[in-house]
Amino acid sequence: MPAKQDYYEVLGLARGASDEEVRKAYRKQARKYHPDLNPGDKIAEERFHSLQEAYEILGDEKKRKMYDQYGFYSENVPPGAGGGPGAGGARPGAPHMDFGGFDFDDLFTQGRGAPGNAGPGASGGGAGRFGDIFGQFFGKGAAAGSEQARRQARPEKGTDLEYALNVDFWRSIKGTTARLNIQRHEQCITCSGSGNAGGNRMVCPECNGSGNVTQQAGAMRFNLSCPKCSGTGQLRNSCPTCLGEGRIVTPDSVEVRLPVGVQSGDRLRVAGKGNAGSMGAPAGDLNITIRVEEHPFFHREADDIHITVPVTVWEAALGTKIEVPTVDGRSVLKIPQGTQNHQKFRLRDKGVQNSRKNTRGDQIVEVEVQAPKAQDERTREILRELSQLHPEDPRAAIWEKV
Repeated sequence: MPAKQDYYEVLGLARGASDEEVRKAYRKQARKYHPDLNPGDKIAEERFHSLQEAYEILGDEKKRKMYDQYGFYSENVPPGAGGGPGAGGARPGAPHMDFGGFDFDDLFTQGRGAPGNAGPGASGGGAGRFGDIFGQFFGKGAAAGSEQARRQARPEKGTDLEYALNVDFWRSIKGTTARLNIQRHEQCITCSGSGNAGGNRMVCPECNGSGNVTQQAGAMRFNLSCPKCSGTGQLRNSCPTCLGEGRIVTPDSVEVRLPVGVQSGDRLRVAGKGNAGSMGAPAGDLNITIRVEEHPFFHREADDIHITVPVTVWEAALGTKIEVPTVDGRSVLKIPQGTQNHQKFRLRDKGVQNSRKNTRGDQIVEVEVQAPKAQDERTREILRELSQLHPEDPRAAIWEKV
């Protein structure tokens, strides 16, 4: 049974190419050879179908893995060929085996040739290959053929998008609106999300419309879901705009309302502004994570605002009233007599409004007592008099604890 042209060669790729490289190579060549862009060119049409066939395999992780291990062939062997027991009775999509005249020793000795044989259908050690075959075609893999095709043909909701939004401190306090410029998958206008360029669907040449192909591994044959048409038996004429995906990447502008008091870590959801779904399914959502920028003076902790203000020695000793800044403007703070350095005071309801709890935080003011600079004799004289009036040692309590 002759092997088909190497799918990697069809796309002009080396083995081990990444999924993104496979996708880019297909899209680039598919645009070049699409039948709608080359009317009447049979060679371009054949080339385009070869590209589709290669992408159907290499663009699917499971199919690509199977292809790398065993390869797929263009000539179909009808179900039941070989005259083995139960020939012709296998259900569509189910693995079918012919054991007539098969020696299991052959299976364990295959693939032990010279290293470096990496062509389609190449395998490693025989025993490992035997396990791989039964691992993929039996158990969980046994019913994967037609069922996988049904899942692939089912409309799926679009994926969500994640966006990190930096917000200015004052805009987070007061609330505002922001306009985001994003890139998202939207439904293709040309084909209305169907991926089909119109016209009648053609019978899949790989499986002749049956939806099944025969895979041969040594003397064993298996009926599998056709990788070219995903078991549907038909091929659609791909849309030249989206190349059959039904979606295209387009820029979009989204306006978002930021509530009063939004803070770092908050998440906002804009329904329906994620990626479009397949086959007309609903779009995903846009999830926005908020990052509030720091302010050089105000420090926010939850809904409270913290600030530090300096006071003089005599203001702290005698007591006074001072003006301090708040997020609402100026406010008066009473400094009691004998205030100590780093002492904290609370201004009720001068913090951030919490729109979800309908509450408001406080402002915490820490005072920093600053000693005067004794730059003249008069100041030094007054300070010496003050020290004589208060001769107590402020460090005496330390020695009692040591």
